[in-house]
Amino acid sequence: MTNIRIGNGYDIHRLVSDRALILGGVKIPHELGLLGHSDADVLTHAIMDAMLGALSLGDIGHYFPPTDPKWAGADSLELLNQVHQLIRDRSWQIGNIDSVVVAERPKLKPHIETMRDKLAAVLELQPNQVGIKATTNEKLGPVGREEGICAYAVVLLVNAN
Repeated sequence: MTNIRIGNGYDIHRLVSDRALILGGVKIPHELGLLGHSDADVLTHAIMDAMLGALSLGDIGHYFPPTDPKWAGADSLELLNQVHQLIRDRSWQIGNIDSVVVAERPKLKPHIETMRDKLAAVLELQPNQVGIKATTNEKLGPVGREEGICAYAVVLLVNAN
């Protein structure tokens, strides 16, 4: 049996008015927010998909389908905790996370440390095990036109046995 597994995740949501912008569990001041069935936290969703992918457990849509009213407006940090429990139940633990949020605006640098701390707390990690970077799309494509925000994540899982 292998002692490590790697998974990657991606998520994108459309920016709209009258929604909060939540990334990594942090509400970020901005005139637009992300549209989705839950709180549409693309960073947390990408991390969850990477965790699930590392163990070939499908994606978050399988566990939290957007057609189920139970998940309407759900806090993605609570969903992350449930995915973390699935990983632990299979005797795996997170070694580290590396992620990138792609957004033209707002500037995310002032919020990265808080996002890292929130995600680390839910996942029972040290903050230095959670890498978060922010970049723009140089005005290219839908993210560059500020139509949405996307995130990528890679997670290393280590066998806990």
